[in-house]
Amino acid sequence: MYGRWMKHKTSAEAEVLCYNRGVKIYFGADHRGFNLKETLKRVAEEWGYKVEDLGNEHFEEDDDYPDFAIKVGKKVSLAPDKSRGVLICGSGVGVDIAANKFIGARSVLGISEAQVKSAREDDDVNVLSIAADFINREEAIKMLKVFLETDFKTEAKYRRRILKISEVEKNR
Repeated sequence: MYGRWMKHKTSAEAEVLCYNRGVKIYFGADHRGFNLKETLKRVAEEWGYKVEDLGNEHFEEDDDYPDFAIKVGKKVSLAPDKSRGVLICGSGVGVDIAANKFIGARSVLGISEAQVKSAREDDDVNVLSIAADFINREEAIKMLKVFLETDFKTEAKYRRRILKISEVEKNR
């Protein structure tokens, strides 16, 4: 399938696809974020990312956001430099809090493209939490794109700050 898909892409798009294959994106959402998760997951796959859906796999009105945030937080914490997570619930706050409980997982509650870009560059966030009740589909796609394509600035001051956070995690 990968070979057939590449035949229809330009060489620049194929290069991006090859680069993206090394990063796995874990998705999770409760009932309030389910539809947006399905959209974002499909978009990430179209962009060439390896995607794993950690639930919910179907719309279930009585599900609980921590169940999915915990799964994504655990997965990202196992390979914080080689994976990313995308979590969606109504306010985005619950999944953001839950994901940040895992060592190595650094979640941001995305509010705009510019803020997500800054969080990736300066804070090396690896989980994007989205508020389905407050962010529209188009803005969520834009934030996802920035989240997945922006690199961490490796300047000493940014690395130093991340190391300070890592020290707190080690001493818990």
